[in-house]
Amino acid sequence: MNQRSLPAAPSEKPQRHNSASEALEAWLLLAPALMLLGVFVIYPIAYLIYLSFTAGSFTRSGAEWVGLRNYWRLLFDPDFWQVLGNTAYFTIATVLPSLVVPLGLAVLLDRAIGFRDLLRSAYFIPSITSLVAAGLGFRWLFQTDGWVNELLSLVGIPAIPWLGSPTWAMPVLILLSFWKQIGFNLVVFLAGLQAISLNLYEAAELDGATAWQQFWHITLPGLRPTLVFAAVTTTIFTLRSFEQPYVMTGGGPLNTTNLLVFYIYNQAFAQFDFGYAAAVTTLLLAVTLLLVYVQLRVSRDADQP
Repeated sequence: MNQRSLPAAPSEKPQRHNSASEALEAWLLLAPALMLLGVFVIYPIAYLIYLSFTAGSFTRSGAEWVGLRNYWRLLFDPDFWQVLGNTAYFTIATVLPSLVVPLGLAVLLDRAIGFRDLLRSAYFIPSITSLVAAGLGFRWLFQTDGWVNELLSLVGIPAIPWLGSPTWAMPVLILLSFWKQIGFNLVVFLAGLQAISLNLYEAAELDGATAWQQFWHITLPGLRPTLVFAAVTTTIFTLRSFEQPYVMTGGGPLNTTNLLVFYIYNQAFAQFDFGYAAAVTTLLLAVTLLLVYVQLRVSRDADQP
């Protein structure tokens, strides 16, 4: 008796054909975005790194290969180290209050208080204000005959040359940057608070936990990825600060408000030392990428149980 023949196994060639077609279709759809990424991101970064090993013009024909000379110069340039110190001071003094104050405000505004929506909008307005316009406004407020000194004169304090003093010029720039960043971080923290389950707070209240214990053991751990994101974005914002010294102080007095990006600008477009400016920019890019890497690692660790 003849056995019924079994059906032949389906061929995998159509599946391979479909997979190849889907891959080709995906690459075709991604091609415009990849071209834009290559032209406006990858190529400029690659050319920047190449330029950091040259001296002379920023064009290929006028550039002279000098190897690591620009990076070696960084180690012995006192102006660079002063600018690096200014930037570190500016960054630390801006980032810390830009995280602590918005976090406290977010916890308060997350509760049902009067005029909550109005206060949220008022705190967010600085983040959408032009930094150049804000810098001009702060320069007008803190000039020698500005409103700040007029208010101080009412309590008997003599006029302070805020923007002309090596001691007070940098705090004014820090105050402007803090004012500009507070609204953005406030919105970020409010969004993070919405993601924390209310059941945790209700259980803590039943166990007799105080408001501070709830904040320390529930709110802060729940906001860990949000805190990392806000810290990294605020740090990047301060590291790339250019408008503040450009509009308000010009890097002075005595080079005390010269920040890293403003220093790069002067080296490239005032001194026309494009290779050295590219080396400083490459260093700034490396620090920024390191911060992004730290954010991704911490966020990934926070998501793991």
